[in-house]
Amino acid sequence: MIELRGVSKTVTSGGRPLTILHPLDLTIRSGQFLAVLGPSGSGKSTLLGLIAGLDEPSSGEILIDGVDITKVSEDALAKLRGEKIGFVFQFFHLVPSLTAFENILIPMEIAGRRDAATRAKRLLGEVGLADRGHHYPSQLSGGEQQRVAIARALANDPPIIMADEPTGNLDSTTGKLIMQLLLDVRRMRQTTMVLVTHDAELASLADSRLVLRDGRPVDDGSRIPLDAAPGTPDPASRLEPAR
Repeated sequence: MIELRGVSKTVTSGGRPLTILHPLDLTIRSGQFLAVLGPSGSGKSTLLGLIAGLDEPSSGEILIDGVDITKVSEDALAKLRGEKIGFVFQFFHLVPSLTAFENILIPMEIAGRRDAATRAKRLLGEVGLADRGHHYPSQLSGGEQQRVAIARALANDPPIIMADEPTGNLDSTTGKLIMQLLLDVRRMRQTTMVLVTHDAELASLADSRLVLRDGRPVDDGSRIPLDAAPGTPDPASRLEPAR
């Protein structure tokens, strides 16, 4: 379970304080799929980075399975992130000098997994790239790079997946394929998923939606009830193929 208690983020801009995210309370149950929507500058990516421990809040507490990540050491936070959170970025963030296989291998080698090579090959197969592991990112299409990024995010079998506009840098057809892959991963692994998106169609597949505007939640009738059974997605939650 993920809990945010009075979490905010303020930075200095032009010598004056600028609040990107106003104090927010939020609970995300284990197995829940939450979509975070809002216009550019609404605080969506900031919220995701705070939950993932990639940024520090200006106030409040962020608890992951009861551990307040705002109060642990850098080493403990890195360990928790490595074990519990997989992150999928809009621009892939693959290491250009490493092959697809090696990019997936990195987090497992850091974690000291003895089955790292075997698992990396299996993950390549799971995302449909069994024959592309020896290719470098520059030799892969955008969709293939995002598949590698998803496999890397799954490397240590984390219970939480954070996805920041994972289809935003892809054409609509490829984006649908990538989102379907994420939905399938979530269903098969029963992962908690937090997705930042501008796409209302993608957001409609979530258990619940959080709409942000100017760093504040907006109640515009777009929320889905939060009492859906965790880890039990709607059987109809499949994307229609692009025409």
